[in-house]
Amino acid sequence: MNKMMPLIQDDAFGPDVLRAMSTALEEVCRMLEVGNDQAAREVMAVRIIELARRGECDPERLRDRVLREAGATPSVSMPRQSQMQSDPGPLV
Repeated sequence: MNKMMPLIQDDAFGPDVLRAMSTALEEVCRMLEVGNDQAAREVMAVRIIELARRGECDPERLRDRVLREAGATPSVSMPRQSQMQSDPGPLV
């Protein structure tokens, strides 16, 4: 969670949302095998923050959305109908 803090210093996320965002980030990075690539982690974190700003607070939906946008295979991340209806755009 500390790695996200500089990116969200102007936002007022509660502890539950911060926890969801952190969980989603760690899972995305693990599943995409990002490792210690800080630039890649930051791209994923920025997208998760953007989705949270739009109201998405569920860690699984955050994870699945970012994985799908990153081009993860359907076996890793199955899109959900609710996610497809409120598509704010591509990852990059």
